[in-house]
Amino acid sequence: DFLEDLWHRVQALSSNGWKLDSVPRPHLSFEAQLVSGKSHEFGPISCPEQPDVPTAVSGITHGKQKHDAELKYPQRIRRLNIFPASKSEVDMQPIDRFILEEYLLDVLLFFNGCRKECAFYMVNLPVPFRYEYLMAETIFSQLLLLPQPPFKPIYYTLVIMDLCKALPGAFPAVVAGAVRALFEKIADLDMECRIRFILWFSHHLSNFQFIWPWEEWAYVLDLPEWAPQRVFVQEVLEREVRLSYWDKVKQSIENAPALEELLPPKGGPNFKYSMEDGRERSEEHALSAELTNKVKGRQTAREIIVWVEESVYPIHGLGVTIKVVVQTLLDIGSKSFTHLITVLERYGQVISKICPDHDKQLMLIDEVSLFWKNNTQNAAIAIDRMMGYRLISNLAIVRWVFSPENIDQFHASDRPWEVLRNAVSKTYNRICDLRKEIISLKKGVTLAEEAAAKAKAELEAAESKLSLVDGEPVLGGNPARLSRLKLHAEKAKNEEISAKESLEAKEALFARAVEENEALYLSLYRNFSNVLMERLPDASRAGTLQDLKSTHADAMAVDLEEPSAMELDNEDGRPKKSQSNGGSSGNVYNIGEKEQWCLSTLGYVKAFSRQYASEIWPHMEKLDAEVLSEDTHPLFRRAVYSGLRRPIN
Repeated sequence: DFLEDLWHRVQALSSNGWKLDSVPRPHLSFEAQLVSGKSHEFGPISCPEQPDVPTAVSGITHGKQKHDAELKYPQRIRRLNIFPASKSEVDMQPIDRFILEEYLLDVLLFFNGCRKECAFYMVNLPVPFRYEYLMAETIFSQLLLLPQPPFKPIYYTLVIMDLCKALPGAFPAVVAGAVRALFEKIADLDMECRIRFILWFSHHLSNFQFIWPWEEWAYVLDLPEWAPQRVFVQEVLEREVRLSYWDKVKQSIENAPALEELLPPKGGPNFKYSMEDGRERSEEHALSAELTNKVKGRQTAREIIVWVEESVYPIHGLGVTIKVVVQTLLDIGSKSFTHLITVLERYGQVISKICPDHDKQLMLIDEVSLFWKNNTQNAAIAIDRMMGYRLISNLAIVRWVFSPENIDQFHASDRPWEVLRNAVSKTYNRICDLRKEIISLKKGVTLAEEAAAKAKAELEAAESKLSLVDGEPVLGGNPARLSRLKLHAEKAKNEEISAKESLEAKEALFARAVEENEALYLSLYRNFSNVLMERLPDASRAGTLQDLKSTHADAMAVDLEEPSAMELDNEDGRPKKSQSNGGSSGNVYNIGEKEQWCLSTLGYVKAFSRQYASEIWPHMEKLDAEVLSEDTHPLFRRAVYSGLRRPIN
């Protein structure tokens, strides 16, 4: 426990006479003046009265209140014990660890956005001992903090890079040691932490010429395709290819050439109607060539829709129509991201016309995935952009992710999860943006109402004022001024009406977005529940993950209902009941494929629940009624509840 550990260290400091070298004492230079100076007494301190605790609170209400409180008052650090204390706390007093962590966290906080200054002050802290190991632990603790780090992950990436350059003789070796330690315990890491670790490591290597002793990890090829360490190496290499190019990454693993097997496929688009490979020219090839010529001839989307409706769909049917149109437009937009955006902006209506519902959008996503089967990044980008242009719905993406061919990859590839993360994230961002716009519009409405009321009051005051015209008293004052005030009042009133109409329109969009959000999470968790019910063993045989893991091994990853020891404080600095490679002995992985599939999928359930808890809690009653019923497998319910930090009982 964090407080318990802190208290023990404070007691050790007390028994040592409060002697401490890691805290500067600038007051010592003024001790004589302070001793002889005037004393001041503090007045009484009054605390606000505590509100009465409600007598009965439902589990959902209590969970929502707890979630809101954790968002408002987040824990500053959750210690990640990567190194043994003999390394991270050498030559320190017990309390020095807490003091140094506070120094480092303060520097990260106050120099956020100033990476070089941040690194400079981190390596020049006013302490008399070395602290590279503790500095690395603290930074990685922040980078992997759940549910999300205090700052964008790229900030920590840049700080680590600058620290490696500032301390070239010490810090790179410490970072390498941290990577090796985390890699050894990769099966213990939460799925969200694994993804962040993969993204950070691949980016870090790309800034240091992709240099890494890959031969140390060549043994992963002897592990099953679903082993977490093998999947980690595979995903890091795939991300490196995104940041560079295939031949460069292949060259970087020349000390372990066998790892080429884990590289993604080399090649560009898989255009079905290409004539370059000598394929036999079919009628579909002719249609594709005709569509290409129409696009190059700058025909409008409406003209192409008419061509499709008259010359393609009636003769060749829906399947061929979708293949020809999607494959051809993707090929035209395959040269660059800008080309893709241009094609979707100009001819997105064509795709929208032939794929108006979820079933057809499912076929559309299949074609995108087939076209970019050799490039995971471009497939994810194309699907994401199509969702942005409302050509694909988030529900269609969920259905595609949970199609049989993708379900089989859940434990061995990040490809389907990346597409799903993008879809859920985009939906989440839409709602967040609408909330911000509504808040802004409400402020605008308030200002418009005040301006209209003020203009009306000025007009009424002017109209009620008596003035002399040709020696006679006249009600209304100066006609020119009255006319001007009337115009001003009318303009202010129109602006008020316009602001209210804009707010009403935005609130209608928000209400629709909330409904879409609810449908998305219901669909997502319903699909999770269905696929897990098919594969998880009977609840009587596997009521906890430990029961599931014991089918093939004594231990693997940490139980989902318990915080991962790699995330939290632990007295000996090691995850309990965990072995290298998550339950492997030597280069043999002891978890079966089915069990690993269940563990990985449950891990993603927990990660999604935690990441989007703010949007899930408002729909909790409906989720409980329609998905998390008594028939639900207890492991699935535990994963959801654990992600939401909701009490299981």
